Amino acid sequence: MAAKSEPLHLGLVAGLGVGAGIFYYRSLVNAHRSIGITPRLLMTHAEVRKVMDLAAARAAQELAEYLSGRLHQLAAGGAQVGIIPAFSPQICARELAELSPIPLIGLLDAIADEVAGRGLRRVAVFGAGVTMETQLFGRLQGLAEVVSLRPAELESVARIYRNIVENEQASEQEFTSLRALAHSVIEREHVNAIILAGTDLSLVFHPKNIDFPYLDGARTHIAAIMRQSQS
Repeated sequence: MAAKSEPLHLGLVAGLGVGAGIFYYRSLVNAHRSIGITPRLLMTHAEVRKVMDLAAARAAQELAEYLSGRLHQLAAGGAQVGIIPAFSPQICARELAELSPIPLIGLLDAIADEVAGRGLRRVAVFGAGVTMETQLFGRLQGLAEVVSLRPAELESVARIYRNIVENEQASEQEFTSLRALAHSVIEREHVNAIILAGTDLSLVFHPKNIDFPYLDGARTHIAAIMRQSQS
């Protein structure tokens, strides 16, 4: 029997919300374990407040330079590919791709591929304010129509998401509010799915408790990472 080839050495920029980093780490370890492979994984820590402030200010070049420094640390440790396990930093995805010393397995690319593969034509986005306001940073343009939430709805989702990131969990009321809003948007706007465009939303919603059409951005990214790490 031929020996299994080693997976790619993954470099994870953690700290972009502690809960998000833990979610990716645990999910990647479990995914490797399920196919009998030991993961090769390095992590470095980024300062979440700095990243969030730069993203909110739309300071794409400065944010890319900051994250590139973290990716250089990972490359020096032997990482072959880099992973940014958060949505707000994707505002500098183009700039970061040019500065990164190693290839990146892109979060937005994984979602765009999933949207195309599932034939989703009309979607809405739940996540941080900057992610919703930019309609997933314009990445779905030409693939699907992204329906904007009403101003009060956007403010509510952004506020709840900030609380989830800070507390690393959602209260029952926050879960109920997001669920009710998802149903309302789907019924009113006739969208095919709600894109969960915030890694911490994957700590709140999962296949056993979600009852509306959705695309889980973080889980979609992790599946893409696993495919590429074995190719």
